[in-house]
Amino acid sequence: MTGNIILRATNVAKRYGGTQALKGVDFEVVEGKVTALFGENGAGKSTLMKILSGIEAPTSGGLELRGEPVQFANTVEARDQGISIIHQELSLCPNLSVRDNIYMGREIIGRAGGVDYATERKNVQELMVRLEEQIDPDTLVADLRLGQQQIVEIARAISVNANILIMDEPTSALSASEVEVLFKVIRDLTAAGVSIVYISHHLEEAIEISDYATVLRDGLIVAHEETRNVDLDWIVGNMVGRNFDLGQPPARTDFTDAALEIDDVQVADPSNPGRLAVNGVSLTVHAGEIVCIYGLMGAGRTEMLEAAAGRVPLVGGQVRVQGKDLASLTIAERIGEGLSLVPEDRQRDGLVQTMTVGRNLSLASLGSFIKRGILSNTDENKLVKQGIQDVRVKTAGPGAAIGSLSGGNQQKVVIAKMLATNPKVILLDEPSRGIDVGAKAEVFGLLAELAEKGLAVLYSTSEVGECLSIAHRVIVMSKGRISAEFDASTTTKEQIMAASGESATASTTNGH
Repeated sequence: MTGNIILRATNVAKRYGGTQALKGVDFEVVEGKVTALFGENGAGKSTLMKILSGIEAPTSGGLELRGEPVQFANTVEARDQGISIIHQELSLCPNLSVRDNIYMGREIIGRAGGVDYATERKNVQELMVRLEEQIDPDTLVADLRLGQQQIVEIARAISVNANILIMDEPTSALSASEVEVLFKVIRDLTAAGVSIVYISHHLEEAIEISDYATVLRDGLIVAHEETRNVDLDWIVGNMVGRNFDLGQPPARTDFTDAALEIDDVQVADPSNPGRLAVNGVSLTVHAGEIVCIYGLMGAGRTEMLEAAAGRVPLVGGQVRVQGKDLASLTIAERIGEGLSLVPEDRQRDGLVQTMTVGRNLSLASLGSFIKRGILSNTDENKLVKQGIQDVRVKTAGPGAAIGSLSGGNQQKVVIAKMLATNPKVILLDEPSRGIDVGAKAEVFGLLAELAEKGLAVLYSTSEVGECLSIAHRVIVMSKGRISAEFDASTTTKEQIMAASGESATASTTNGH
């Protein structure tokens, strides 16, 4: 690398029981530059970042900061040395305000000895102006949508005035316009001498914002280059050793049997019940058909899917599965009728963190293992092993802690859990969020296989490239309504983005 090395990891290894997460990594961070770190889920990216930020200690090897050996006992020591991290999985306290989350553990103390809430609030307002977000500092984090929570996580990291800022999937829940704002902030930070490590599965955006590209595979650095000298094929080839796309839709087009009917549905905005987040949406998904819903943050995609699954009530309209109105049914009863949802936020809504991989996977279908009031461990274990195999979860086994899996593998467990209920219709809200290109191809390939067998698939995405992979049809939502419908085989990215109200120039920052 050219330039001053501000942080260096030398021969860093990390072992978790029988799992070797890192196998002797040499990694350098250049002052005032953005280093993009690429790798599949489970490659060791997040583990390396946890070591650099003081969350974890290496099993062997060491760190140098500004040329001097350094050890961090915890994140506070790393923060005091100027290192801050934005986590892939949000680490906010939902029961506290935005202001309290940003200043937790480093409160501003006033002259009288108490917390200076007024100054904290003013600083948070300035951060939100900088990030072009209208979020009140006193709002509870629990009342924010996922994308807004990610903005708060970014604001907290920026507020520390760090010399080294680690961004682990900072844009996974952001819209294209929010990504553009973040990129402006990153450029301002590097111009001021801040060094940034940037991890993202959105490969094109990482190429755009970074100065250096480093690829980690199976716990080892396998490639490093100046970003101006690399392209997508170089990154994907080094990440996975092969090139592939997300696949093609199943050839079948003779759809006749309506599996899911959404008829004139209206859903209130959870944060503002007087406003409709979904306003008169109607669509039908047939058995064996794959339909994609595309839209920007706030378009109403999530609210519509959650209302169909029974998580939020309808203000008006009907949801029917194979002709049956689901109005009076609970979430569990809807699952029993064959309707399942893979939620957008896997950590909060898709997994139980204290349970194992196997128990998470079987949770939604436990009733099918009970015989004469007794749970059949044999049947449960058989289903769990089959589920792990079907969606290709990388895990030490069913008994492994769910937290030991990478983000992408956790997402696969959520999908396997819902598939274990034998659904007729599966709803997936941003199924590729935080998933690398290899895992993404596997997930979309799996959905195509399931559609061939007659499953109706409805998935939402904010990545326009994912609309044109396996979908038969693309539904575009804007401001709570359907603004366009396309045949995926004959449309273009530009047409889809124009229908959503997004300029085509944004495609480089939020799609492949």
